[in-house]
Amino acid sequence: MHEPAIPVDVVVIGAGQAGLSAGYHLRRRGLTPVGSPEASARTFVVLDGEAAPGGAWQHRWASLRMATVNGIHELPGFAVPPADPAASAMDVLPAYFAEYEHRFDLQVERPVLVRAVRRADDDPNGRLLVETETADGSRTWAARFVVNATGTWTRPFLPWVPGADRFRGRQLHVADYVSADAFAGRRVVIVGAGVSAVQLLDEISHVADTFWVTRREPEWVEADFDLPARTAAIAGVEARVRLGLPPGSVISVTGMHWTPWARAAEARGVLVRHPMFASIEEHGVRMPDRSFEPADVILWATGFRPAVSHLAPLGLRTPQGGFRVADTRSLDDPRLFLIGYGPSQSTVGANRAGREAVRRIVAELDAPEASAA
Repeated sequence: MHEPAIPVDVVVIGAGQAGLSAGYHLRRRGLTPVGSPEASARTFVVLDGEAAPGGAWQHRWASLRMATVNGIHELPGFAVPPADPAASAMDVLPAYFAEYEHRFDLQVERPVLVRAVRRADDDPNGRLLVETETADGSRTWAARFVVNATGTWTRPFLPWVPGADRFRGRQLHVADYVSADAFAGRRVVIVGAGVSAVQLLDEISHVADTFWVTRREPEWVEADFDLPARTAAIAGVEARVRLGLPPGSVISVTGMHWTPWARAAEARGVLVRHPMFASIEEHGVRMPDRSFEPADVILWATGFRPAVSHLAPLGLRTPQGGFRVADTRSLDDPRLFLIGYGPSQSTVGANRAGREAVRRIVAELDAPEASAA
């Protein structure tokens, strides 16, 4: 016998920046956590797959300091407490997230693995079933709305390259990176054109011989990544997700901006880009001109993909591989909101997306016809 589904107005999946922002705004709008002693007529639950607060920040490399972390933006209603610039981000920010959950009494349930989100029936105004697993067994939630805020950290992207399985050295993604010390005295091939690639190139090149490759020549931009640049990046990604295309990277829209670590690497003569290798061999990589570059380590700084496999039963993915989304909302099932996806991947974008999703949800809950749902 299966336990009956637990009715709830909103299920938020994920307790990173976007999910906590959504939880905060749900609280402000008068919704309360399921099972809370102060439970109101409208309820929500935040489900998180992690064992502890902090989202992806608790898994970032130890050498990532508050002075060099990219893209920090405080959560709504509670600023990041002052921190030593030399402090590790993986120490400061998970503690901040934990305090945030406690301060606003979000009652995040964890660790919870969301297996699937599916329709309860054929009624387009019916509920969505969120099927989960916990240490105590399985549980299903019956939600009027689902806010998906699962981010990308759990889905590192590794491109296919001929010969990858032949390499006798070490291959790892930035998601698995801990410290440059592990590569001391080695030759490290760093693959990727994003912020992490250049940041780790600068760090690793102090203790190892580095060789940096990208698929395309980076377009370096002298101007700061200011509001117009951010607006252009968001607009470009927003147009893609509205059409159901994969979100793509911000860098493809804005170009590479000169960060302090990029300047430092350039000053030491290690910011030298090479074209992407054609294949991988036992002891290195074969370049497009057939020359050979030896390698002990290949570090893939090749980004992440949205963690959305649990949404597959809804059948919303387009032939191009994305979801049709406008202003955080699925265009093909308006009960689903995707935040931290596409134009809201940035931390500031995630905050705004959480607010916008909740505003739309509450407006529908307030509509007369919602009372009959």
